[in-house]
Formats: sequence, C-alpha cells, structure tokens
Amino acid sequence: MKRILSYSLTALAFILVCSTSFAQDDKTKKDAQAAAAEAAKMLAETPETVVAPPKPVYWTNNLTTTLNFIQNSFTSWAAGGFNNYSLSTLIKGEAKWAKDKMYWNNGMQVNYGFIYSQDKPIIQNNADRMWLESTWGYKATNTLSYTAKFTYLSQLTSGWTYATPSVEEGEEPTAKQWKDARILRSDLLSPADVTIGIGIDWIPNKWLTVNLSPLTGSVKVVNNERLRKNYGMARKEKFEDTALYPDEKDEAGKYFITGKYYKPARFSLGAQMTADVKFKINNNFDIASKLILFSNYLHNPQNFRVNWDNTFLWKLNKFFSLNIITNLIYDDTVLILDDDFPNGHKAVQLKEYLNFGFTYTFSNKK
Repeated sequence: MKRILSYSLTALAFILVCSTSFAQDDKTKKDAQAAAAEAAKMLAETPETVVAPPKPVYWTNNLTTTLNFIQNSFTSWAAGGFNNYSLSTLIKGEAKWAKDKMYWNNGMQVNYGFIYSQDKPIIQNNADRMWLESTWGYKATNTLSYTAKFTYLSQLTSGWTYATPSVEEGEEPTAKQWKDARILRSDLLSPADVTIGIGIDWIPNKWLTVNLSPLTGSVKVVNNERLRKNYGMARKEKFEDTALYPDEKDEAGKYFITGKYYKPARFSLGAQMTADVKFKINNNFDIASKLILFSNYLHNPQNFRVNWDNTFLWKLNKFFSLNIITNLIYDDTVLILDDDFPNGHKAVQLKEYLNFGFTYTFSNKK
C-alpha cells in the first residue's frame, strides 16, 4: 500500500514539475514548484506501515460429546416386555501442543451409561470407563521421536453383576433384594492402571502412530479389599502362609472377605507397545483403533497384558451420529468369578456398545 502511495505522489510531483515548462509566466512556474515540494515533503513525513506477523498458534484441540437416550414402553402388549430407559454419554477430547521439534499430545475418553428396567427396579450402570494419555516427544527424524508416555485407565463408579435374587414362588423381588443379590466387580480405583514409559514414536504417516517403550513402569491399584484377590494382588508378607491364613468367602459366597491379606497395589517393570490407527474415510465416517501390549519383565514376560479399543463413528448429519465402541482386555492376573468358576478363572473380557444419539464437536485449528 505504501509503495502504491509513493508511486502516486512521485508521479504527481513529476507531472506538476513538467507542467511548469509550459507555463507562460514565472508565478505559475513557482506555484507548481512549491506544490511539488510540498508533495515530496508529505511523502517523506508519511510513517511507514509495518504489518505484524501472525501470532504463532502452538495448541490445537477438539472435544466430541455424544449423548444417547433410549426408551421402550409396553402397554397391553401381547408379546410381553418391560418398560425401560437407558442413557449413555461419550466424551472424547484431544489437546496437542507443538513447537519446532518438540510436541505434547494429550487424549481423554470417558464412557458412562446406565439403564433402568421395570423388571429390575434399580438403576444399573452398563458403561463406565475413563482413559487418559499424555505423550511428550522430541523429533529425531521425520518419522522417529524420543518420547515419555503416561497412561491412566479406570472407572468412575462401582460396577456390578446383577444376579437374580431368590424369592418365594409367585413373588417379585423388591429393589432391596435386587441390590442385596448383586455382585461387585469393580469400584473407584479398583482397579486403576497407571503406566509411565520412555521410548520412541514411529509416525510413518498421518493415520498410524506406533510407540515402543522398552522401559515402562506400571502400577495396578485395587483400593477395595474385597476385589484384591480377583485382580491378582500379592499377599502381604505377614499373611504369606496360606495354611495359617486361608482365603475365606462371605456366607453368600460372593466375596473374599480376607482381602486384608493382600496388598493394595502391584508394581510391574516391563515393555509396552502402543499402536494408534485413525482413518477418516470421508467427512462423515471415522475409525479409530488403539492396541496396547504390555510385558512384565518381573513375572511371566511371555504373557502379554492386552487392551484393544475400537471406535466407529458415523455422522448422519451435523448433530446426530451412530457409534460402535468395543473394548477388549486380557490380563492373566485377573480372575473372572461366575457360577461355573466360583474361585475364578482367566478369560478374555469383551464389551461392546452401539449408540445412536446427539453428537457435537468443539475444536480449534491452526
């Protein structure tokens, strides 16, 4: 802009000076010269316009919220059925910082849901999971980075298995009887898995990130005494003699009431691999998969602890979407108690959600 103004004023001054050569008297010539001099002075005194460079943006973030509600009602329905209501939420967010060769990526995912059915007059939670991850990295090459990774996996509330209570023939169980018959499977910080690892990120393209952390410390916390044996906690030193301190269950045979014999936490030192895959098929369909493998150097390193999560998101329009979420877990230290195995057995754990509901994404972009 200043350059255009400079050219314009210079041209004007040149025209005025040139016009003086055709003037018929000295007064006209002097006036033209004075005008040219004034124009040149104005040009010299005009301050230079400095355009400030755009302020760098180091943070990018996004937050996706999903709310799903289902209601079924039956009135004089010949085929039968029970009125029921369910509500579930999914909160998934990312916050990423990057400057020069350094970056800091943070992720969060929270699932929570519950169901109320007329045949079981109590609120049952059917989804409860909290996952946090934070990775600091420094780029060594275009595809490799040195990293330090932190992960946290737990739940927000108590999780139950709802066994059918025993009642007299012809009677319906009350809400209290349903609550008394249920079996606790998880609780706040029971379990909770925390890992901190040092390694490298391999990022060959936009859709794949592989993290290898050969030096990873992992802590599993089980705060609730009744659940410690189920989640493979070691015995305390003063209770190591199982002949003197045998495991005992309550009268109903649901819980090991001798959980005080066991430690509230277990430390593991090993290697961890995390593979993140994110596909954006189009503007309406996204696929995300995260696989975590952990090998404990201190105990049975050949037995991998597995966490595999998959999310399929289909945006039907701006505000509604269809979500399919699967969580698979295998941990050989966890015992699954059921009617066939009252003392517990090792098994693959699998959970699946299919939700349709309201979705909205908040985000900022560089």
